[in-house]
Amino acid sequence: MLNISNNTVHCGDELKNLKSAKHTVLSPRHLSMRNLLLVLLGLFLVFMFLPWTQNVRTEGKVTTLLPEQRPQTIHATISGRVETWFVTEGQFVKKGDTIVHLSEVKTDYFDPQLVERVQNQVEAKEGSIDAYGSKVGALETQMDAMRRELDSKISQTLNKIEQARLKVQSDSIKVQQTNIDQQIAQRQFEGAKALYDKGLESLTKFEERRLKLQDAQTKRIAAQNQFESSQNDLLIYQTELQLARNEYANKIAKTQSDKFSTLSESFDARASVSKLMIDRENYSRRSSFYYIVAPQDCYVVKAVTTGIGEIVKEGDPVVSIQPSTYQLAVEMYVRPIDLPLIEKGQKVRFLFDGWPAFFFSGWPGISLGTFGGKVYAVDRNISTNGKFRVLVEQDTSELEAWPEPLQVGGGAKGIALINDVPLWYELWRILNGFPADLYVGEDATTDKKDDGITPKAPIKNAK
Repeated sequence: MLNISNNTVHCGDELKNLKSAKHTVLSPRHLSMRNLLLVLLGLFLVFMFLPWTQNVRTEGKVTTLLPEQRPQTIHATISGRVETWFVTEGQFVKKGDTIVHLSEVKTDYFDPQLVERVQNQVEAKEGSIDAYGSKVGALETQMDAMRRELDSKISQTLNKIEQARLKVQSDSIKVQQTNIDQQIAQRQFEGAKALYDKGLESLTKFEERRLKLQDAQTKRIAAQNQFESSQNDLLIYQTELQLARNEYANKIAKTQSDKFSTLSESFDARASVSKLMIDRENYSRRSSFYYIVAPQDCYVVKAVTTGIGEIVKEGDPVVSIQPSTYQLAVEMYVRPIDLPLIEKGQKVRFLFDGWPAFFFSGWPGISLGTFGGKVYAVDRNISTNGKFRVLVEQDTSELEAWPEPLQVGGGAKGIALINDVPLWYELWRILNGFPADLYVGEDATTDKKDDGITPKAPIKNAK
């Protein structure tokens, strides 16, 4: 049996008759089991080379793509008392429909004719502004008249000064003439005196010469006085000219001061009018805030302030609504370690709460009950839960759209699809605890020609 020699011992027939041999001999079926194991091993090896889609799983909730389409709360713009509710919870309302009516609670606005009274004040102030304008016009007319009168006064005084200057010249000539006459009379008097002293001239002739000399002296003094008087008149007229200028300058300055005071009062009145118009507009707008209306077509979700007669303060929530028209999206949160693997436009599969689904990790193509999406935006800063928020919109290229009964706030489980790798590589990555790889083709802008089996050179995770 050990094949030590060339002699063969044929004992098969004898062993058939032995009971122990029957229990120890191998069954012919072990060959079939061996073949089966070999087939399974071959299938396992083939299975290891099948493509596997790497993914990042996370949980999120259904929301809307645009902020104005998300659930919101309507707040009270002013403080007031709830008087009437016009809607019920769950009711559909159109844009501009009245939701609740408030009444005034502040004593400053109790007057029902407050807007009309303020309008009357505005009209009165506007009338005063017109009166100030007329007064300013009158003052300007008065200043023009003063300037014309000043010009006339200056012209008249200048004429007097010119006449006085001519008279001074005439008087100065007279003074010179009288001086000459006095000198002639003095020589004649001295000559007559000398002749009189010698007895050659009579007393009568001598006295005539004396009288002529005295008359010449008198004329010289009179001419001198007249000349000085003319000079004084000239100085007086020059002083009158300066006084007239100063007087009218003071009058015009006073009139200008009155004009500027009137303008200042007019500006104050304009400021008062502007303030009153602001108050009137505020009062008018405040009256429109007594009725809280729907900002858009929506459904009334919940009345935050209930009952009749309750007081709501300025900025308090009154009712929460859900816009009727919205575009669904999903916000999900990913770990910081997975954030570099998420980029805009990336494919995502969703399992929505309430819709049965069978998801095969790694083979999303054969999964059932999942819905497609693509990344719309990724937050630039981390959320309070220590993760990054990712907003995913519906993938319109998918044949199956998201369920119509899907509501905002529902739960969703997201699977972000990353890259196709062989199954053996994915098992090796998991066993070694490596993060999922992000692979990019040679030309990301062209169509991918990757067969999904052999991974390309990985790029380091973006930070």
